[in-house]
Amino acid sequence: MKLLKAALTAAVFTVSVATFSAPVLADGHKVLDQIKFLIPGGAGGGWDGTARGTGEALTKSGLVGSASYENMSGGGGGKAIAHLIETNDPNTLMVNSTPIVIRSLQKVFPQSFRDLTPIAGTVGDYGALVVGKNSSYNTFAELLAAYNADPKKVAIGGGSVAGGMDHLISALIMKSAGASPTAVKYIPYDAGGKAMAGLLSGEIKALTTGFGEAIELARQGEVKILCVTAPDRVDAAKDTPTCDEAGATGAFFVNWRGFFAAPDLPTEQKAKFVEALREMYDTEEWATVRDRNGWVEIFNPDDKFVAFLEGQEKEVTTLMKELGFM
Repeated sequence: MKLLKAALTAAVFTVSVATFSAPVLADGHKVLDQIKFLIPGGAGGGWDGTARGTGEALTKSGLVGSASYENMSGGGGGKAIAHLIETNDPNTLMVNSTPIVIRSLQKVFPQSFRDLTPIAGTVGDYGALVVGKNSSYNTFAELLAAYNADPKKVAIGGGSVAGGMDHLISALIMKSAGASPTAVKYIPYDAGGKAMAGLLSGEIKALTTGFGEAIELARQGEVKILCVTAPDRVDAAKDTPTCDEAGATGAFFVNWRGFFAAPDLPTEQKAKFVEALREMYDTEEWATVRDRNGWVEIFNPDDKFVAFLEGQEKEVTTLMKELGFM
């Protein structure tokens, strides 16, 4: 689908704050003194990992003096968006991803990316279909057979609301495999960390989540990744088939993640945010974070990010209607 291939190229309130100081680079180059990362979900999810990994790279490389982190879940991400608009703090970057488009279209919250200052899309994370280490399913074909026999007995969880991105990925995989996309028994959790806990406790049979969220647990032998929504096998898990290889023909999906700032952000501050993120890609610290998480580099700054978001909004609408979500 056009959206997916384009992406491949291109109310609980919890607060968790940690601050890290960066060493000074040899040439003394520092773009920003501080960044506060606002995370619209709980700990352990893709947003949390992206914000903290980005902050780690920025501070350890010396591009940013210090970084702090605030987790604010609620309203499908809407609580954090409203908070950013209300506080209008020029030092805050809110992490978000495809769900800001999906949930805005679904009217989960009244705002859209147009109510914020888009800074840049920075990474992509493929979707993964995951089961627990003790699951009887060792391949996607085995899970698909059980699903086709009785979808109600194969509960699939995700770290987003019903009709959200993880639900969308599971429906896309099943549709691509010739099964009913609307029959998915989807169990929503507040953020990926809680969804993974639900899988490990046996509350759900399978989980759709970001590859970056699943890879470390797979390395530890805690979960089995049945397939990845990548066009080719991912270097970080070369033995794991793509969903296309596994029988879900054409099931390609990559979730962009990026950053937004307050609506009235000064032009000079926006330029500094963009510069810091742009220069981050050339650092060893970023390479370490990127490779650890299996992320794909996607850099769409400023106006390019806005154009990308506008295009995705149109194409997500088409996809959601096709899958019966709108």
